[in-house]
Amino acid sequence: MTDTPQKPELPDHLSGDARSPHHVAAVFEHDIGIRLNDKELFNVEEYCVSEGWVKVPAGKTRDRKGNPLLIKLKGRVEAFYK
Repeated sequence: MTDTPQKPELPDHLSGDARSPHHVAAVFEHDIGIRLNDKELFNVEEYCVSEGWVKVPAGKTRDRKGNPLLIKLKGRVEAFYK
């Protein structure tokens, strides 16, 4: 018999930062895709589908703790498994 692991449901708000309360490690075991206004983005750090925004790094800029400086882009957000 083949056991296919069930993919967890994608949350409304998800963050790639492990220190965030919106980080769900089980989701990151699978490939995730994010579309903003029908364009697939590959550098999304955090998203919220209901509020319609994604956070992406602003180039090579870093904050004082060494984390990438994030900017918020607004639009229609879709999250899906690849």
